[in-house]
Amino acid sequence: MNYRSKSTLFLMEQLIVVAIFAICAAACVRILTASYFMATETRQMNNAIRAAENGAECYKAVFGDVGKMAEILGGRYETIDGAGAAVVFYDRDWYVCAESDAHYILRLVSGIDEDGLLAVLPGELSVEKLTGEEILTFSVAARGIAG
Repeated sequence: MNYRSKSTLFLMEQLIVVAIFAICAAACVRILTASYFMATETRQMNNAIRAAENGAECYKAVFGDVGKMAEILGGRYETIDGAGAAVVFYDRDWYVCAESDAHYILRLVSGIDEDGLLAVLPGELSVEKLTGEEILTFSVAARGIAG
């Protein structure tokens, strides 16, 4: 009997099995990596939505006073193109922080559209990365006393 041909056949079979497992492992690693990045993006979007909702509700609660809104949210008041703006900085874990530690920015720029004694105070709320990449933007409005 020829033992050499049987052992060669056995080694070839083992190599094929190892190659199949390697291909499957590579596919699994790729799928796990993609799911990690998707989860990270989803977490970022959820936190951005939560921060934006807090900002919008605060804006409505203070009747469009962006200075008071900035104070309540732990941010600062700025003037952008002649309009008042509240700017709040968040760190990578979405806690309010100083500008030097920031990874994300919530910005609400307010305008006034007078309507008799009451004014509609529209605002443009945006959440973006510090790099300038926009995560989300939407409009919000509050009712306040015309100035």
